[in-house]
Amino acid sequence: MLFESQIHDLKMWLPWCRIRRDQAALRAIVEQQRRMMKPEDVASQSAQVISQIEQMTAFREAKTVMLYYPVHNEVDLRPLLDKYAGEKMFLLPVTHRHSMEVRPYDGEDMMRKGHLGVPEPQTPTYHGSIDLILVPGVVFDNHRHRIGRGGGYYDRFLSKHKTSKQVGVCYSFQLRKRDIPHLYSDRRMDRVVTPLSTIG
Repeated sequence: MLFESQIHDLKMWLPWCRIRRDQAALRAIVEQQRRMMKPEDVASQSAQVISQIEQMTAFREAKTVMLYYPVHNEVDLRPLLDKYAGEKMFLLPVTHRHSMEVRPYDGEDMMRKGHLGVPEPQTPTYHGSIDLILVPGVVFDNHRHRIGRGGGYYDRFLSKHKTSKQVGVCYSFQLRKRDIPHLYSDRRMDRVVTPLSTIG
């Protein structure tokens, strides 16, 4: 026979489990759609996203910008690294088993694949403040909720950098008009940028 505390825990767990299951199902659909994109579409739509970012006051005024190394046809922001080299410090994530840190980007020669198979900088860890964080995601919605890759790395990292401007980046088909499944612990973006629009 279940004790009251066990029943309470079960009631709390069931909605969490359902939301995570719904997130995983939506993630799988959109992830497959993104992986099927043609290289020329990735390049052209990424250029449009970059143009939107460059118009943002938060980007123009930022001295430190965290972005990501694209995998599986994610929006490619790497042209920013060369275009604004010397003007801004760019940071890239380095993942460990349960955590994520950032290190300055110092050229492709200093990049090595990490334990998740994503290239990571081989520079010292950065411990200072971050003005702007450009966040990848699989699905976003018009209320700026986000579904990531499923590891929770970004949610944990972003929760420690609440004073940083946090901007989600995606293609237009990754943005849903209706609310996507989300939990309280899932970080909501300050803004979401697509090739054709900016939300927030």
